[in-house]
Formats: sequence, structure tokens, C-alpha cells
Amino acid sequence: MRHTEGYIEVPGGKVWYSSAGEGGGTPLLVLHGGPGNTHDPLKAALHMLGDQRPVIFYDQLGGGNSDRPEDASLWHTERFIDELACVREALGLDEVHILGHSWGTMLAASYLIERKPTGVRSVIFSSPCLSAARWKEDADRFLAELPDEVQAVIARSEEQGTTNTDEYRDAMKEYYKRHVCRIDPLPAVMLESRGKANKDIYMSMWGPSEFCPTGSLKTYDVTPRLHEINVPSLFLCGRYDEAAPESTFYYHSLVPRSDFQVLENSSHVGYLEEPDEYVRIVRGFLTS
Repeated sequence: MRHTEGYIEVPGGKVWYSSAGEGGGTPLLVLHGGPGNTHDPLKAALHMLGDQRPVIFYDQLGGGNSDRPEDASLWHTERFIDELACVREALGLDEVHILGHSWGTMLAASYLIERKPTGVRSVIFSSPCLSAARWKEDADRFLAELPDEVQAVIARSEEQGTTNTDEYRDAMKEYYKRHVCRIDPLPAVMLESRGKANKDIYMSMWGPSEFCPTGSLKTYDVTPRLHEINVPSLFLCGRYDEAAPESTFYYHSLVPRSDFQVLENSSHVGYLEEPDEYVRIVRGFLTS
């Protein structure tokens, strides 16, 4: 299987990319979640698609193997869209499929809606967050199902601004093991990826936890414009996903040429929880 990797100049620094695959299929470009996370967990499953097409991963600026500038003004959606455009241009991806996961779906949707790029054959919204307000509503519903003492710690910590404590992190784990990753113990690739992530970007753009959006993305909402996405689209989530199936289906209902699939035994990282089924669904969708 052919493999290349290297660095690409983008606004603010250089990002690292990896491309692997064979066959004549249209390349698949993968946008990881976070913001501030890395490509590694997605690559653990999606590399399997390389038997039919090049699969391209990159670490967004600030995380993973990419440059880690400390300029906080870089951490906004428009710069990440510019970065995506630079990656496509540098790698000659005139025709491409795009798969975004979690924050990567925000990036993909904004790119398609705001830039109206040519050459995008299709888009996959994996565990999407396309309305931060709707995400928070779902999170509040999930939080209400946790033990009372866990809810109390979370509420008190967020009210008092003491979210950088072991007590809050322990309470977070109760939520995460239900709605983020249901594999116990956590896969090694997730633990390794967390060590390479950039918490400052995550805090600046999202907040102290998955269920507490306080950053610049807390008002993000592209639902009024989802009808403008006119390429074949797949909306995919887990049955226990923090990207709730009801919300994922709602986004799907707003995109004209879209399909909807649920992984019945997964939460937010279905590509690790049910990798074979995840890849089967994605492979079936990528027909060119």
C-alpha cells in the first residue's frame, strides 16, 4: 500500500499529513474531532478503506504531529476552513470525499456552506455537532440520567468555575463511559491521542468538557443553512452517542441528498467500538 507523509504550510504554521492507499477510488479526506485532538483514533479503523482509495489524515494545527503555535487568535473556525482548503490544494485533491467526525463535522459543514467548493463528491457527518445549543440540550438530558452525586459535583464545579479538578474529571468519566466510549478499559490509541492533543484549543473553542460548551463554538448553528449542502451526504452516529440519534436524524432531514445510519452498539467513537460495521457502512456509501 502506497504511503506518503509530510508537512503542509497553512495559516499559522505547518500541519502534518499522512496518505495511504491504493486503487483508483476518489481520495477520502478525514477531519478529526476536538478541536485540538489528533487523527490517530480515526486512522485505527479508516486505514482499512485504503484497499480501494487513498485515505488522507492530517492533524489540525496545534495538535498531534503538527506545529503548536501559542497564538490564541488562530483558534477560530474560519482559520481551520482556510487550513482545510490549503490541504486540498497542496495535495492536489481536485476530486475528494470528506469525512468529518464530531468537531470535524462543524468544519466540513462550514466549508461546504461558506466556500461552496468544487470537486467534493460526498460528505460523511460522523457523530455530528451542527448546533451547539441542540448538543447542550441533549447533554443536559444525558446528565440527568447520571447518579445524583455525580450530577451534584458537575453542577457545583461548573457554577464555581472549578472544572480543573480531579473531582470534576472523575465525574466527567461517568458521562464519557456512557456517551463517548463504552469500551473498558479505553483503547490504547485514545489514551495516546489524548497525550498529543491540545487542551488550550479545546478550552478556547469548546469548553471544559463535552457537556459544557463555554468557548467560541457555543453559539455555533448551521441548521438554517444545511439545505445548501447539495452533495450526497451520510449522517452516522451511535445509539448511545452524545451526538444523539434524534439530533443526527434531524440534521439528516435538512439535507436533501442524505442517508442516515445508527451503530446499535456504539456511543461517540463507533469507529473504535464497532470498527468493522463502521467501515462497512462508510465503504458502502463511497461508491466512486
